[in-house]
Amino acid sequence: MAAFRRRSHRSRLRSGSLRFALRAALAVAAGCPTAIPVAAQEPAPEPVFTRSDTLRGSNGPARAWWDVGFYDLEVRVDPETRSIEGSNAITFTVVADPPATRELQIDLQSPLRLDSVTLRGTRLSLRREGAAWFAALPTTPRVGDRHTVVAWYGGTPLEASNAPWDGGFVWARDGAGAPWIATANQGIGASVWWPTKDWQGEEPDSQSIAVTVPEPLVNVSNGRLRSVRRNPDGTTRYEWFVAAPINNYNVAVNAGSYAHWHEVYDGARGPLSLEFWPLAENLDAAFEQWSGETRTMLACFEEWFGPFPWYEDGFKLVETPYLGMEHQSAIAYGNGYVNGYRGTDLSGTGQGLAWDFILVHEAAHEWWGNHVTTADVADMWVHESFANYAENLYTECLTGSTAAGAEYVIGTRARIQNDRPIVGTYGVQHEGSGDMYYKGGNLLHTLRQWVDDDTRWKSILRGLQEALGGGVTTGAAVEDYIADRTGIDLDAFFDQYLRTTRVPVLEWRIRSAVLEYRWADVVDGFAMPVDVRLEGGYTLSLRPSREWTRVPVPAGVDSLAVDPDWYVSSRPLLPES
Repeated sequence: MAAFRRRSHRSRLRSGSLRFALRAALAVAAGCPTAIPVAAQEPAPEPVFTRSDTLRGSNGPARAWWDVGFYDLEVRVDPETRSIEGSNAITFTVVADPPATRELQIDLQSPLRLDSVTLRGTRLSLRREGAAWFAALPTTPRVGDRHTVVAWYGGTPLEASNAPWDGGFVWARDGAGAPWIATANQGIGASVWWPTKDWQGEEPDSQSIAVTVPEPLVNVSNGRLRSVRRNPDGTTRYEWFVAAPINNYNVAVNAGSYAHWHEVYDGARGPLSLEFWPLAENLDAAFEQWSGETRTMLACFEEWFGPFPWYEDGFKLVETPYLGMEHQSAIAYGNGYVNGYRGTDLSGTGQGLAWDFILVHEAAHEWWGNHVTTADVADMWVHESFANYAENLYTECLTGSTAAGAEYVIGTRARIQNDRPIVGTYGVQHEGSGDMYYKGGNLLHTLRQWVDDDTRWKSILRGLQEALGGGVTTGAAVEDYIADRTGIDLDAFFDQYLRTTRVPVLEWRIRSAVLEYRWADVVDGFAMPVDVRLEGGYTLSLRPSREWTRVPVPAGVDSLAVDPDWYVSSRPLLPES
């Protein structure tokens, strides 16, 4: 892993498209700011956190002393009663001295019940605080010891009210009326349906997922199918195995009347298996929508981000009764086999109707979110900003035009709210603003302009995967890596866009053939350059600070437009007399 310079971001700030440029120039000439959201929305109320939030979102005393190596999950699903039952064998290594209580925290949410936790067949004493269950070992383990405890559980899991945003178990029916079952639990947590160490900073080295469902349902989970066993009671057990580290929110049940086909993609690391699991009733539509776009997507993202991360587990698309989710090696898809986002273009430019949003965005998470994973959801911008930016790059790949990619990402600015910072609160399972999508994508597009070298920019994106992928990391490590590789002090840049709701404003005025300019509404030390276009076809690269800077311009020039590739605003001021 690369060595990084650590910066105290949190201590300081926690408490192009020519048509667009011309429209901006007209707005400026009329005395108006550039037409992007500049002023923040009414600030969101300060969240109030509880002990439950701390237990859920931090690596507390009953978590920090043990490291999960393997999960062996066994679950039986009954669609008639909408209930589940099963066990999770948790193999862990002792990495620090345990607390005096010798307790380990296992999470399982109501209304499910944790029946028992056993060690070598002996029941452990249990106590409960909300969704956190504490199992006490009979003797004090030593650092380096390896143990397996088995958590036995069952009941009726929480049903998702609006998956994937409000998650849980999804009990649906396909077009023929047959049961169609799925899980979606990012945010609410995997413990909504199975007992686990439910903290984003923990990943097992590998995992087994065995799901038993009534015939003729087929269950599709993550990784590769190891075995299928038909039971005398009319059920079938499907055992899947994930060879790579996996975050528990990615583990999925998908049970339905599935069809299946297999392809092979000649990828950066050799043959990559492609597995497609649509509902049987949608097989023809799936083949038409998925096959070609999957290959185009993989070619684009392997070029920009490096090899697909999970060659050992393969690439898989699974149709689900909800919109989609980035389940590792088993991408959930529910976009109705249409291009765009349910047939609409989120950028408003038309560029987003040339490709399937859910396929592209969720697959981008295989690199950003599943391979490069943050330990705390406060840093979810690393997952969502880069996946959003991948949409821009995919548009560029598809069209062969950097201008088309830029038009797409610039178009999404209309969706930015600037309601609260993108970075959330650490240690309490608190995400930042939804601006982590569109504002985060525009942050990265802007940074590409500053780097001004696509070979270097691509090497940074690929380097992040090599240096920080395959485990868990932090937002600070991502920021530091980019700063180190660019050679630019980016502290103020990341603070501005991630930790405030303010959009930088270029204030300017022209008098006597002299342009005066400065940054306003920025944090201390913000000194990002910016390109502007003057009347008559002139282009200037400015290096503003918070102090006025002066530069001569051709006679007769009295207005400018900021290059729209930079996510900033501009504000013309009347010349001083």
